[in-house]
Order: sequence, then C-alpha cells, then structure tokens
Amino acid sequence: MNYTELQLTLSADYTDIFMAELGALGFESFVETDEGLNAYISESDFDETAVQSVIDKYANQTAIAYQINSLEKKNWNEEWERNYQPIDVQDRIRVRASFHEPDAGFQYDIVINPKMSFGTGHHETTAMMLEHQLSVDAAGKTVLDVGSGTGILAILSALQGAERVIAFDIEEWAIENARENAELNGCSQIDVFQGTIHEVDPAERFDIVLANINRNVLLEDIPVYVRLMKPESTLLVSGFYEQDALDIEEKGLAEGLTKIGQLSQNKWVSLRFIKSTHGPAVDPV
Repeated sequence: MNYTELQLTLSADYTDIFMAELGALGFESFVETDEGLNAYISESDFDETAVQSVIDKYANQTAIAYQINSLEKKNWNEEWERNYQPIDVQDRIRVRASFHEPDAGFQYDIVINPKMSFGTGHHETTAMMLEHQLSVDAAGKTVLDVGSGTGILAILSALQGAERVIAFDIEEWAIENARENAELNGCSQIDVFQGTIHEVDPAERFDIVLANINRNVLLEDIPVYVRLMKPESTLLVSGFYEQDALDIEEKGLAEGLTKIGQLSQNKWVSLRFIKSTHGPAVDPV
C-alpha cells in the first residue's frame, strides 16, 4: 500500500487546527516542520477535493500552500521515523516514540506515538509545560489535564507519582491516542474522556490543573479551572504568545490566582499560578 504525503506551508498558529481538520478526513500521521506540517494518508483514502475544501476554509485567514507526493509504504515509514526524533527537557525528561531505544540517563522516559494528536513535546508550548511540571510536586496529588492531546502532560504527572489523573479532549482520535500512550507508559491512574471542561464533575477538586490550549479558551475557562482547584493548588497554562501573556495573567489575578512563574520560547509563553487561600473566586453553591 502506498501513502500520500501532503506538505503544507502555513503559519504555526494553524498547525494544530489542520491536524484536527485533516484527521477528520482520514489522515493517519503528522510531522510538524519549520515550514508548517506534513500529513500522511493511504493513497486509496486521499481525496484532494476534500483537502482543498479545508484549505479554502482558512485561506482568508492565513497564507497556505501545499504539495502532494506519493510514497511507498517503506519510504513513508522511513520518513516518519527520520522526522520524529526524541527530545529532552532540562536533561530530565526524554520523549520518544516506541521505535526508539530507552535511555536510562533520564529521570522520566516518556513514550509517545502521536498519530494525529498535538503534543509530542516538540512544540514550544508542550516543552514549557513539561519544564514547569518538573518543579511541581505531583506525588499523591490529583491532576486535571485540559485538552490532553497525546496525553503527554498527564503521563508525566502519573510518572511523578500522581494518585489520580483526569484528562480530556474534544477529539475522538485524541482520546484514543491518549489512552494508548497511557498504556504504553504503564499509567493506569489516568482516566481519559471525550468532552470539555463542563463535563468535569463540578464536585471534583484538583491539586494541579494543566491547560495547554489557546488564549481565547483560557480567558473563557480560567474561572471554571479555579472552581475545580483546591486552596494552594497549581495551574499551569500555555498555548499563547508573549503579547497575550498579560491578558492571561490579569484574568488569573481577577479569579484569585497568583502568578509565580513564567517561561518563554520563540515568543510562546507558559505561566504558573497558585490559587490563593483567600481570593475573589468562590465555589458554586
């Protein structure tokens, strides 16, 4: 069976959107590149008209160009493995695919077979969230992973000793992938479901909330995160640019959060908050 490679040249702001859109068309795997995104699908399932419809949908928002290549299955596998290289975070976390050999020199060895899900650790926002997590004590804690993608953040929490981890995403393929990756890493304490923050039991309270999404969702949902957080608990967020960081910080402050950390990479930002014992946010009656 041959594969079709779709090489997309587009803004990094749109790579995760196109992964979701193309995933719905049957594309099996993705590789983020310096130019944008490469997507792979079996030749028999490829529909250029459907792809063009997706591109037309966003053409008035960002510049998009694409090229189509035909690959034999052998070459497709080689291309995938060549482009998906292990990464390390602070010399303590190694993120790799299952076809890479483990390295005992790292404290945390995380296996991620990403398929169509965002969150391999290669993107700056994911790497910064992982770095923040290294300074948060998750042992014996309850953790909520918002928009979990591959499940990589939930998996690190579990490997750090979290007692219970709830993860969710709106995409069915992301849920399937997160469950597969949790099993690969032996993380039985991770519970993954399909839905939004509003499907989380409002009676639940978490020690740590992880949200690597985008500016608009964060600004809308931070009040909900705060209601689900225990006193003195931690919120880690990313998925936005430097120019948006002040808006996120002010929203957190208005909800009784205190910013205690910030990381920046290539104009992307990740913030760390704690929930004040006494703040304006109150639990619903």
